[in-house]
Amino acid sequence: MKVYIKFLTYTFFKSFFYVIGIMLSLVFILNLLSELEFFKDIDVDINFTLLLSIINSPSMIFEMFPFIFLITTQLFFIKLFNNNELEIFKYSGLRNTSLLTIVSVLSIITAIIVSTLFYNFSSNLKNIYLELKSKYTTDGKYLAVITKNGLWIKDKVGEKTYIINSSIIEGNFLIDSFITEFDSDYNVIKNIKSPKIDLINKEWKIYEAKIYENNNYKNEKILNITTNFDYNRIQTLYSNLSSFGLLQLIEIRNNYKKMNYSLVDVNLHLLKLISYPIFLLLMTIFSALLMFRVKRLDNTTIKISLGLFFSVIIYYINNFFFVMGSTEKLSAIPAVFLPLVLLFLVNSLMLKDINEK
Repeated sequence: MKVYIKFLTYTFFKSFFYVIGIMLSLVFILNLLSELEFFKDIDVDINFTLLLSIINSPSMIFEMFPFIFLITTQLFFIKLFNNNELEIFKYSGLRNTSLLTIVSVLSIITAIIVSTLFYNFSSNLKNIYLELKSKYTTDGKYLAVITKNGLWIKDKVGEKTYIINSSIIEGNFLIDSFITEFDSDYNVIKNIKSPKIDLINKEWKIYEAKIYENNNYKNEKILNITTNFDYNRIQTLYSNLSSFGLLQLIEIRNNYKKMNYSLVDVNLHLLKLISYPIFLLLMTIFSALLMFRVKRLDNTTIKISLGLFFSVIIYYINNFFFVMGSTEKLSAIPAVFLPLVLLFLVNSLMLKDINEK
């Protein structure tokens, strides 16, 4: 490896880990304040809140990587500008496009590692975080998951606990369902079998219910039961998809498909993960091109502020298209990739005359 490539690689990763360290410290402090606020009326050890703050930080850092890559690239070029190293490279025959290529290669390698290894690491910690914290939330007594055997719901209403299994979801109906009702000591009170349940609200309508109780059964045309679940709540079972690894997301998607469950959120999340390295690469290139154009500005704060200003605009554009996708105003592919195409076009325009900068 050439000496200048080693130097640029060292400088880039030094900036990268410096930014990671600062962001991680800020995220940890914000997490800790949030956890202290959450547990202010609950008697828990301070070490427990520290643990929750630590294990929740990586998933938040993952969402911040576009900003991290942008600031890393800015600091990388600021060092080259301040030490006049960029001019030395130019006199040695290293063109700006060559420098941009090196930074892009370093960026895409790092982005792939972030989107695979770091994401799976952070999702595992997020899953542990949610499991630990769920014991202290009202949602701890509710559970709903989709497996290859259909939809499973555990629901506690008063002194009763329901275990519900349904084959598929059609619109706002659960199809081919079996409900077991337990008392507070988990003794079976009765079982209910139904071909169709309307769950448009929390007062479920169970049609053609066959009720098994004390070794006897009876039929009811319509049976009403009160639950903590309605159609909207079931449609957001996995609202926190960041707690699932890539392979788990693929399994969840397959289970959703079998259940005739909406694939919108999981498709968007999977496409976001697949496109994330491209997004981080484009953010790096954008930051580099911006720095080439503002290198004559003496104030470092202004340079970084400009980068952050444009990155916030990019974030909101990206978020706008993502919301359009989640509300099904756009299909998943354009919702994820259109912002990347726009950023690519901006970068292409900024590439003009870059070697003269």
